[in-house]
Amino acid sequence: MQIFFLDRMLTPIGELVLVSDVQGQMRAVDWTDHEARLMKLLNIHYRGEFALQIKTNPGGLTDLMQRYFAGELTVIDSMPVKTLGSEFQRTVWEQLRKIPGGETITYGELAKRIGRPTASRAVGMANGANPISIVVPCHRVIGAQGTLTGYAGGLQRKQWLLKHEGFLP
Repeated sequence: MQIFFLDRMLTPIGELVLVSDVQGQMRAVDWTDHEARLMKLLNIHYRGEFALQIKTNPGGLTDLMQRYFAGELTVIDSMPVKTLGSEFQRTVWEQLRKIPGGETITYGELAKRIGRPTASRAVGMANGANPISIVVPCHRVIGAQGTLTGYAGGLQRKQWLLKHEGFLP
C-alpha cells in the first residue's frame, strides 16, 4: 500500500488538488471540480493500492505550483513527477514535458516526435489520460488547425494557461 499526500491550492482559474508521494514526486494534479476523474485515474494507475493523507505543501510542490501561477513558468519544468501507465502513455507524457512554455504542438506533431506518425488519435487518448495536468503540460497540445481542443479541465482553463504562458495574446 502506497501512501500519497493530498493538498489543495487556489489558482486564478479554480482550486487544484495535488497528490504526491513520500519521496516528494508529483503523482497527480487536477481541478477540484474534476476530482472524481482524478480519483478514477489514481485507482486505474495504482489499482486502488494507495491511501491518501492530507498534508500541506508536501515536498514543497504546492509552493512550486504557486510560483508557476505567479509567473515563474519554468518552475514546473524540473518538478519531480512519477506515474504509472502504459509504455506508450509514459512516452507521450515524457514528450509533453519537452514542450517549452509559450509553445504548442499538434497531436500529429507529438505523434511524429515519439516515432509513431500515424498515432495522433492514440496520442490524444494518452494526453487525456495524463494524471499530472499543467506539470505534464497536456494543455500545450492543440488541434491540427490551431484550434484549442481536448482539455479535461475545460477549454476556458486551457485558454487561460496558454495565455498565462504567453502563447495566446
